[in-house]
Amino acid sequence: MGIWGDRLLPRVLDSMGSAPEITRYRADVCTGLHGTVLEIGFGSGLNVPHYPAEVTEVLAVEPSDTAWTLSGRRREESAVPVRRSGLDGQRLAEADASVDCVLSTLTLCTVPDPARALSEVRRVLRPGGTLHVFEHGAAPDARVERWQHRLEPVQKRVVGGCHLTRDVPGLLTDAGFRLDEVAARYLEVPRVARPWSFGYLVRASLP
Repeated sequence: MGIWGDRLLPRVLDSMGSAPEITRYRADVCTGLHGTVLEIGFGSGLNVPHYPAEVTEVLAVEPSDTAWTLSGRRREESAVPVRRSGLDGQRLAEADASVDCVLSTLTLCTVPDPARALSEVRRVLRPGGTLHVFEHGAAPDARVERWQHRLEPVQKRVVGGCHLTRDVPGLLTDAGFRLDEVAARYLEVPRVARPWSFGYLVRASLP
């Protein structure tokens, strides 16, 4: 990916992902996590401060060495042990039915094949396990969605393959998940930023 993608973009995402409203979403999506948690797209560890006390370990899937290095202090200060489990959310190293929860924040927008990644999530979740998702995606307003489609080619090139138009609830239901809780709204940003700001907060399980 070059210097931008390998070294600079993870730092930009670390800064942008620390915004106060996004931090509140992170706290919300982590509610209810417990036991062994697999986090896809661990990034620089911005979710670490929000892990509940019921979490016993976190298996972190993160392809970027720079992001993993940036997460160092957060991991060291965490009461929950975190270990790097793999590099690719589409090919998880975990055994079948081996984790209690899966956490994905601002990752399904970027993973090349979200259907394959969600199939892997289904495979590794134990019966009764839950999938916790915070994501941005397709807006419900036609005008905003048109702009999302116009901007998406540039977005993918600049932001490491990030898509603006993915239907997050649709991806989850197509993968066989039951949507137990869904909240969807725009972040509190200027109207010009709306193509980037329609967010989903979802808790899903296997029927």
